[in-house]
Amino acid sequence: MTHSHLEQIASQLESENSRDRMLALASLRGVSAAEAVPLIKKVLDDENLQIRSMAVFALGIKPTEECYPILIRLLENDPDYGIRADAAGALGYLADPRALEPLSRAFYEDTDWLVRFSAAVSLGNLKDHRAYDVLVQALDSYEIVVQQAAIAALGEIKAVEAVDKILRFAQSEDWLVRQRLAEALGHLPSPKSVSALKFLEKDSHPHVSESARISLQRLSEQTETAE
Repeated sequence: MTHSHLEQIASQLESENSRDRMLALASLRGVSAAEAVPLIKKVLDDENLQIRSMAVFALGIKPTEECYPILIRLLENDPDYGIRADAAGALGYLADPRALEPLSRAFYEDTDWLVRFSAAVSLGNLKDHRAYDVLVQALDSYEIVVQQAAIAALGEIKAVEAVDKILRFAQSEDWLVRQRLAEALGHLPSPKSVSALKFLEKDSHPHVSESARISLQRLSEQTETAE
């Protein structure tokens, strides 16, 4: 990326027209993280919420040393729940193991379901088994989307000991919950996973039965590789 092009993006980010600022942010896709982050920081406090949201997300996919502390500050202190949720999501993209504790705390303490949902998803993205207790607690959430995130994340961290706890969702009325279960079981090799997947393979919803079929295939391939 040439210096003049970067200068052009920098001045576009200061335009009074929010559409210009948005386009400038989008054009940072092809820019290196080291060059992009100082420009992203220009609009982190933008008056336009959509631009702030894009900027927070961008910090997750343009990782530099600065991104982690900025995202933690937003997760813990931003008054807007949407921005806190974006920060939680971006921390999952960074995949920095230090985020385990702040994300767990956000799950327990934040009052907004969207933040708790993003925190649960990102705990799965960290693929850190220490998230187990938080995710098991998330299974009891009142919000179905948080339950979905927790089931998927327990699969991501390969928590085989959670199989008994997630099997209760095999007859959930929500087909997306059943689909997340079918996907998660594909990462959790155990006899119970196999029999649950055979049950889910007969599910009336095509997405659920297809996910179960793929997971069964994955588990049988893992068994063959292990032998």
